[in-house]
Amino acid sequence: MEIIRFADLKSEPWRNGGGVTRQIAGHSGAASGQHGASGQDGGWDWRVSIAEVSKAGDFSPFPGMERVLTVVEGELLLLTVDGAEHPLEKYRPFRFPGGADTTCALPTGDVRNLNVITRAGKYKGFTSIIELSKKRAHPLFAGQLGVLLQGQATVSAPAAAAAAAAAAESGAPGPVALDRYDAVVGSDSGSPEILGRGFLAVVSIDEVTG
Repeated sequence: MEIIRFADLKSEPWRNGGGVTRQIAGHSGAASGQHGASGQDGGWDWRVSIAEVSKAGDFSPFPGMERVLTVVEGELLLLTVDGAEHPLEKYRPFRFPGGADTTCALPTGDVRNLNVITRAGKYKGFTSIIELSKKRAHPLFAGQLGVLLQGQATVSAPAAAAAAAAAAESGAPGPVALDRYDAVVGSDSGSPEILGRGFLAVVSIDEVTG
């Protein structure tokens, strides 16, 4: 299992001083994948981050990209995209062009946003908000990231993998507790499973084919 701890992520101040961003994962065009790759020069194909917005103002443009923004803390973000206003409530993903003229207002105070930015025509990003259960585990597959937004949860290897580990007398991996905004990287072989109470953001990055 690969867990990306939010507490270990480096904060990057916005150029306009309106907030800070912590990048969870990214994919460079020059490599198969680089978790934690940073930069705003367009040399990457996708990135997933959490931004703290403390001041109204302009968003940095990302020409040739597509964005999916989800408010994950705070009540409301008022986004204006190419002149059209969009009131964004908590846990409601919103998709818009990265190169659009975008500004924000904070009518109810500071917010935190989960941002998924993908290179248009090459990758497509999706964000789903899922309510966790203590009785039914939620698996994460390759191309997915699970980010704990609220509540208490643990992640563990699936039963089949744990049984195989026990049979090999190597010891089955036990559940690992997640803190708020920790991320779990999905896998098709031994897909990690999340149990708990609260809300999980599942980010999917799909490669565009054809």
